[in-house]
Amino acid sequence: MKPIKSDRFVCTEISGGTFNTCQCRILVDRETGVNYLWTAAGYAGGLTVLVDAEGKPIVTPVPTAEE
Repeated sequence: MKPIKSDRFVCTEISGGTFNTCQCRILVDRETGVNYLWTAAGYAGGLTVLVDAEGKPIVTPVPTAEE
């Protein structure tokens, strides 16, 4: 699968990668810092927000234009 270039999201981690195994990616929204887990296996897949132990979204600090 060819990655799609996006200015809004950045892929911070990739695991798996063959058609017969689960592929997982961590995507970070550059505007909000919210982390998402994307998975795919065969022809199925899904996307969900990553949450901490308290159920709050995991947020990665987003650098400002000055940084």
